Amino acid sequence: MPASLLLRSDDGPVARLTLNDPDRANVLSRAMMADLADALGKIARDDTVRVVVLEAAGKVFCAGHDLGELRAEDDAAVHEALFAQCSTLMMAIVESPKPVIAKVRGAAVAAGCQLVASCDLAYAAETARFAVSGINLGLFCSTPAVALSRSVGRKAALEMLLTGRFVGAPEATAIGLINRAVPADALDALVDETAQAIAAKATDAIALGKAVFNRQIGLPLADSYAVASQAMAENLGFESAKSGIDGFLKR
Repeated sequence: MPASLLLRSDDGPVARLTLNDPDRANVLSRAMMADLADALGKIARDDTVRVVVLEAAGKVFCAGHDLGELRAEDDAAVHEALFAQCSTLMMAIVESPKPVIAKVRGAAVAAGCQLVASCDLAYAAETARFAVSGINLGLFCSTPAVALSRSVGRKAALEMLLTGRFVGAPEATAIGLINRAVPADALDALVDETAQAIAAKATDAIALGKAVFNRQIGLPLADSYAVASQAMAENLGFESAKSGIDGFLKR
């Protein structure tokens, strides 16, 4: 096991987090999940960071949970605590005020696919593959299904969950699991361009907008508009919005 399961490097306003356990396919062990949650917490409080890019070392993005840990004990309470830890991590990504971009090379499987689905944006090499294949081992991917079903349609999600089949990057784009698939040698430039474009925007508006987007999307239509209208009125009070609109009006 490497000395650091998670690496962080900052490029101006962009924080890059790299899963760094390539010999074990970057599995989401308890230690890996703890390190990633800790890093996300620190970034959420770091005013110098505006965007997070999540990537992985080696040939596999993330193979999901550490199956050795899952089988080490037969205590249901231990298993429930492990899945609760994972769920808390996924919610930390969604609730982070900083947009999180997944940059995927190789396979993202089970909880690794859940990790991609939990990110705000996701871009992948054309050779990347995605699966929630626990059913092939007799374990239905119920927790990955939470994030997956919020990213793709019901039938697309259930097909992946029930068959355990791998989906290529072009199909993952078509069903909405990722934003775009590009040749491997173009992936870095695409993610960097996207991250910098977001980083150039008003951070207070981004944070509010992300939170409101995630809040309203599950509400009835009238409630969604009520939440969104209140947020826009709040956003108009931000100095960034006032100066931006005033500047536009003076053109």
